[in-house]
Amino acid sequence: MPVARVNDNQHGLDDLGGPEAWFKGLPIITRCWFAAAFGLTCFGNFGFISVHKLVFMWEPLKDNFELWRILTPFCYAGPFKMETLFALYMLVTFSERYEAASPYNTGGGGGTADYAFCVLFGMASILLTYPLIMGMVMPIFCRTMTFYVLYIWSKQNPNAQSNIWGVPIKALHLPFAYLGLSVLMGNPYLDLMHGMVIGHVYYFLVDVVPVLYGKDLLHTPQFLIDYFGVGVYVPPAAVPGRVAQGQGGNTWSPPGRVNAPNDPGAAAPRRGYDWGSGGQTLGSQ
Repeated sequence: MPVARVNDNQHGLDDLGGPEAWFKGLPIITRCWFAAAFGLTCFGNFGFISVHKLVFMWEPLKDNFELWRILTPFCYAGPFKMETLFALYMLVTFSERYEAASPYNTGGGGGTADYAFCVLFGMASILLTYPLIMGMVMPIFCRTMTFYVLYIWSKQNPNAQSNIWGVPIKALHLPFAYLGLSVLMGNPYLDLMHGMVIGHVYYFLVDVVPVLYGKDLLHTPQFLIDYFGVGVYVPPAAVPGRVAQGQGGNTWSPPGRVNAPNDPGAAAPRRGYDWGSGGQTLGSQ
């Protein structure tokens, strides 16, 4: 599958001083997801972990209490081939773009807590709806989740410019362009449609319903806001010679502060709603 190039200010590996600096510069949710996806994909393909242990299967989850199967299907990208490399590239690219560009505000100021809630909502929705297409789609959801994020990003940034094979295309049409290319190339596409449908449900609930019906149906849980804060999460700076103490003798760094928006109570601008005025900020008092 061809990879779209988006015209923005995102930096490459060389711009940020190499792979390590680039990786550390990723937003926290994107960094954790990409690390898990890259690691599990490599471990599964090199035989360190059985791929059978990574896919979603209800019977082992229920009978053997294999709870990791709730998470690992979203991190295994598939066997080593070009399509898998493209999937990993799209994961890190569009997850970073959406997380770094102020996600839909559902109570966390359009920041990291809201993106974490968006990811959790997508995971839960994909798992709950998978039985409807079971047998037609492999029980791995990495591409599904990526297209869920891509669709939401495209709705929030409809006029962002990108291109596929040098053909200019607006972000609003990018998920459908990928879907069409997958169909024409004979590649699987139902998992992409699955992600886009769930993405549209999320977009409808957070951007359309508040405008048309005046109701905020989705709210970022307080525990996510307590941890990540309001706005963009910034990891705590290490203090030389000082270690934070936790209960039971454990040690860890305390949660970092955040770069709060200029006015956390103000409505975040809406860029993904084209039926009239933009969507309103959710979770405001």
